[in-house]
Amino acid sequence: MADMPEVLVAEEDFNRLTTLIEKQEDSEVADGLDDELSRATLVPLAEMPAHVVTMNSRVRFQNEDSGQEQELTLVYPHEVGSGEGKISILAPAGSALLGLAVGDSIEWPIRGRNNIHLKIIEVTREG
Repeated sequence: MADMPEVLVAEEDFNRLTTLIEKQEDSEVADGLDDELSRATLVPLAEMPAHVVTMNSRVRFQNEDSGQEQELTLVYPHEVGSGEGKISILAPAGSALLGLAVGDSIEWPIRGRNNIHLKIIEVTREG
């Protein structure tokens, strides 16, 4: 993979996500998320810069391969519901977004398909 951007993760998110990953069985996405968390710099949520993607952030990003922009809220799997406007942290693109900042790009592998290339355009923290 290309050079990976720095990843900042809220300590509170890290703790919940570590527990979530431990409950997954043989999940390539969970393994990828675990790899991202292992290289993350942990920061208390109250000190997290506003332009960094955390859980429950609304993220506008561009698929650099297609040029298509999307705006989704990054949520835990049980919060997806109808899925409209939300993306699970256990979806490949969801795992890729966590901890990135506005302007960051990342190349993320998807099994059986070409890698996706995502660029963060805007982050809005919920609440």
